[in-house]
Amino acid sequence: MEGTLEGAVEGAGQVTGGAGRTAARGRGPRLLRGVAYVALPGEAVLLVCLSAGVRVPGAVLLAGELFVLAVPAAEGLLWARLRRRGMSGREALAELVPEPVVRLVGHELRLLASLGRWVARRPHGVAGADGVFPHGRDQAALMYGFAFVCVVETVGMSYLLTEWPFVHAVFLVLDVYTVLFVLGLHAASVTRPHTLAGDVLRLRQGAHLDVAVPLDRIAAVRRELCFSHEKAGGELNLAVGSQTSVTIELTEPVDAPRLLGAPRPVRLIRLHADDPKALYEALTRARTGPSPSPGPLPTA
Repeated sequence: MEGTLEGAVEGAGQVTGGAGRTAARGRGPRLLRGVAYVALPGEAVLLVCLSAGVRVPGAVLLAGELFVLAVPAAEGLLWARLRRRGMSGREALAELVPEPVVRLVGHELRLLASLGRWVARRPHGVAGADGVFPHGRDQAALMYGFAFVCVVETVGMSYLLTEWPFVHAVFLVLDVYTVLFVLGLHAASVTRPHTLAGDVLRLRQGAHLDVAVPLDRIAAVRRELCFSHEKAGGELNLAVGSQTSVTIELTEPVDAPRLLGAPRPVRLIRLHADDPKALYEALTRARTGPSPSPGPLPTA
């Protein structure tokens, strides 16, 4: 799921690919998206009615559930049809599901996967790296405190809603998922460190940002502790615990896509590392050549 889903690859002159794309952009996907936009709010209305104690006829409930189940079934059939017409799995998915939805779902899945990696102590993307630079330590206390508050809120809501079983079950699921979400945010930061491999510096923040910076585009690197970061065009602030400790200036912009896929060219990057000195020295050595006794780079 990682990476941008750009849709179908252009293939002028390829009859099969062109036919598949023409069919994909026809009425089928547009009709299914319209039905989904109607089905999801309708399901939400039914849930609100049930939680409020409104008596909903059984036939209406059955029809609503069948309608909701029919949408993913129809999308699955159309996805298989597009695959038979020559599209890859990602191309077919991009035609059926809006890219922002795919990105949001992918982000949630990466958070859940990060929890597993955190427990197993298996950082992501560090194989073959020359240097690994963790950056999640200084936010740990804040995230643990936030998770504790969420747990207290979950217990309190469970006690207050004991007389309404359906509402209690809905809020319990939401509250438990909120706790997992908060822990997943921290786990993603811990298991996705910055890495230096060859001539590329890979900068990451949680499960939503992954930027590759070629070393030949770096104009200057400096250690600079900042606690306030005003939004400005062409700048990227990867703050951890509201602070950054290393600033990188670029000769050419690199793209740091936003969560929903919008491009964001940046020429100045501020980031944080648990050991900013090690990151600064590693970048300096990599850009200028090894010193007589550089010492080993940090590894996972």
